[in-house]
Amino acid sequence: MLSKSMVGKLNNQIDLESFSSNLYLQMSAWAGTKGLEGCAAFLRAQAKEELAHMHRLFKYVQETGSLPVVGSIEAPPTEFNSISDLFQQVLNHEKKITGKINELMDSAQQENDHSTVHFLQWYVSEQHEEEHSIQQVLDKIHNIGESGSGVYFIDRAIGGMLRKR
Repeated sequence: MLSKSMVGKLNNQIDLESFSSNLYLQMSAWAGTKGLEGCAAFLRAQAKEELAHMHRLFKYVQETGSLPVVGSIEAPPTEFNSISDLFQQVLNHEKKITGKINELMDSAQQENDHSTVHFLQWYVSEQHEEEHSIQQVLDKIHNIGESGSGVYFIDRAIGGMLRKR
């Protein structure tokens, strides 16, 4: 059985994962309106992953005999200055999520909640992959450049990353 404190923290993470899904879905819409279908597809896939992360947390809380609660979720931003700005915001958000997962892990360890520590280990590994993947996107943007036909090649490169996942 989870402590009341841990249930609250996991429910907060459920909301954060749901916001992440909405954020990436909204970002995909922005990319789509700019003709960046590769970026849009990549971000839609990210949105689906975040929703799966939310469902995984929801199921875990429920399986422990606790009540998962879906709270209100703020609307994500709708405008971005450039592809590099968009993906820098993705990386910043992923780093925020990593910090929250680390805080959850710290809390579970302090409570000697070994089941939750074991459960959260998957998220720790997943966050490493997420940050690495987005850093690769930013590296591609930096290497290709956004001037001239660079945006076209960036979009193709990012869209191509979907097939490698």
